[in-house]
Amino acid sequence: MQPTAPTQIHTRLRVFLSAARHLSFTRTGEELHITTGAVSQQIKLLEDWLGQRLFRRLPRRIELTDAGTRLLAAVDPAYSAVDLAIGRLRGGALSGVVRVRTLPSFLATWLVPRLPKLMARFPQIELQVEAEDSTYSLRDGEFDLAIDLNDGTYPGFQSTVLLEEDIFPVCSPRLLQGRPTLNSPADLQHYPLLHDMTAWRGSPPYAEWERYLKAIGAPQVEVRRGYMFNRNHITMQCAIAGMGVAIARRTLITNEIESGRLVAPFQQTVRTGKRYCLVYSAGALTDPRVATVHDWIASEARGADIAAMSADAVLRATPGSDARYTPAPGPLHRL
Repeated sequence: MQPTAPTQIHTRLRVFLSAARHLSFTRTGEELHITTGAVSQQIKLLEDWLGQRLFRRLPRRIELTDAGTRLLAAVDPAYSAVDLAIGRLRGGALSGVVRVRTLPSFLATWLVPRLPKLMARFPQIELQVEAEDSTYSLRDGEFDLAIDLNDGTYPGFQSTVLLEEDIFPVCSPRLLQGRPTLNSPADLQHYPLLHDMTAWRGSPPYAEWERYLKAIGAPQVEVRRGYMFNRNHITMQCAIAGMGVAIARRTLITNEIESGRLVAPFQQTVRTGKRYCLVYSAGALTDPRVATVHDWIASEARGADIAAMSADAVLRATPGSDARYTPAPGPLHRL
């Protein structure tokens, strides 16, 4: 007999939400303090009850199916609303300071535009936000929550995956005027390059360009030249100013392409294997203030990811391939 009791369904949906966020049954088990086998069993029972597969089980990873993506889009906002309502009812337990450390570009481009919503929902929580790039080590006791870009491995800490990162080249349309065409990686020799020299934790100065070109099969292109900066959002501003071709991150780019301030010369995106994560000490989430900010940021990230999957994105990465071609949706983006 298929499980129909509400408590069973809610438990399995909570496990599903965690697994969809982490894309890992192991990390889900760690978060919920159950075994990986128990996570797998709860997901299977939910899939059997729905009559549809929610995850594709691939070698060493899982990914959402179309049905899983639709369920996530429906269930996540509902549970987020419940969590927020409970947070409001708890009231006094949510007053005080939460220390958040984050990467400067992520703060300026992704987090700051969303913070007014956090302030409105939890006016008694006061954030102390420090922006530090990836050259600074993460030390226990210096923050309650940290947002970092890495492979998701943080010895001595726990972490929650927020967003995967895909990269692709961009430039100002003004840069193309009076120059040779920019239709292939080989044409980059005619253009100045821009670099974020602290792309992710432990990355060498030219990491983004080298990883991108290797993934699309053009590692021979010389990229160790051009202007270097230690902030992605500054690199993007320099690209908009027409200084050169830069590597954009799908997570951090907003409306620059849609507005025509930037164009994407190659219709390829590359998954870096790096992801934005929330990092915290063991036991940090027992503090309701820290747990509330953690859950709010994670919910915002899921919403951003759902929107990216659902929208007719300009450049969309297809899971399971390091380099992939995506047709541009309009003539603005074809060079």
